[in-house]
Amino acid sequence: MNHLTICLIICLLTAVSYVIGKVPMGVTALLSMLAFVITGCLDAGTAAAYFGNGNGIMLVSMLVVAAGFNRTQFVKKCSTSVNKIAKGSLPGMMFGYMVVTVILAQFIQSSLVVFGIMAPMLAASCEDLDISPSKVMFPLSMASIATISVMPLGSGATQFAELNGYLEANAYTEYVVGLTDPMKARLPMLIFVVIYCVLLAPKFAPDKPVVEIAAMQARKEEKEALPPFKEKCGYIIFILVTVALILQNKLGLETWVICLTGAVLMVFTGVLSEKEAIASINWPMAFLFVGSLAMGGALTQTGAGEAVGGILADMADKINNPYIIGLVFFIVPFLLTQIMMNRTVMLIFIPIAILACKSMNANPIGIIILVQAACLSSFMTPMATPAVPMCMATGGYDLKSLIKQSLLPAALLCVVSVVWIMTVFPMF
Repeated sequence: MNHLTICLIICLLTAVSYVIGKVPMGVTALLSMLAFVITGCLDAGTAAAYFGNGNGIMLVSMLVVAAGFNRTQFVKKCSTSVNKIAKGSLPGMMFGYMVVTVILAQFIQSSLVVFGIMAPMLAASCEDLDISPSKVMFPLSMASIATISVMPLGSGATQFAELNGYLEANAYTEYVVGLTDPMKARLPMLIFVVIYCVLLAPKFAPDKPVVEIAAMQARKEEKEALPPFKEKCGYIIFILVTVALILQNKLGLETWVICLTGAVLMVFTGVLSEKEAIASINWPMAFLFVGSLAMGGALTQTGAGEAVGGILADMADKINNPYIIGLVFFIVPFLLTQIMMNRTVMLIFIPIAILACKSMNANPIGIIILVQAACLSSFMTPMATPAVPMCMATGGYDLKSLIKQSLLPAALLCVVSVVWIMTVFPMF
């Protein structure tokens, strides 16, 4: 049995364990990592390095930063203001948070960070209106993930250059991606996501957390208000972290460095005690993320992505309908991104899409933006992006409730994306 087959079997068993839920998800993730290493599907050194992955550090740090911000009265004041503007309406409240989330997502490339900034305030608004956070945290994470870099602002201003780089690397320069082309292609997706998250998503969310939310349990314990100095430190640190993340490229700092600095300062200034900081970290979700990195790494090392990509390219050559070709090039990367890092999937599938279009003398712009859009819309599983484990921790979701909420928007997003992009950027 070759490594690819073994890898796929381990992935299948891991997925089954996640769904059944008899073994804790964090334990399952680490067991699957060990299985990949023992069977030779993943190098031991690579597996060990995932515990120090920048996204993992960022996930843990943002949980601490969010807990520190949540400890202050500032978050309460912000949420109260939003609720007053919304006049106690859940759709009104959600619309306000969606607008701010979309704006942040244009300047901050990390969906985890965007979610981490917005989640404490949304949780406080829910508390004011006596609404369970399980009704709103998935919509918030979906918006944080699927609207990243749509506009040609911040990181979005570099999307066209990156796509042109792929075209040049694959010697297909007859076509050029314009600065606003990614925005033209993905803007209907952004509008759809906002409308869905405001009007429909809360209706499909569980009325109560499926699993206990640590932050809710902590809020039940009576705590004295912070002294004025610590109170000010809490929201100043949070605001400075947010601004630093927006200006990350100019500052020349890694995202995880900024988040970790904020977490350390929350403890150093006394906003959180050491015990409170440790308690704010959802370790099972952190281990789940590490395990998901291992799964993606094993699939990459064993060549699963390239194998699927080769089949996809052959299929595209035999299909004459551009909408069906677009559908295939959206669905396959979208599904793979649920278990592999989106950057890895893009590196595999965008060149494959270009070469397939080149062999057909077709315009590749719509297809490569479609692949990019699919890879940036990974919200169905906790293995997809660090924002999803954080969403599960703050919303009290298990895997079943997460997938249940994800299926309909994923299907609708696919239809909207394929129909619009393949119409605006026709292949022939």
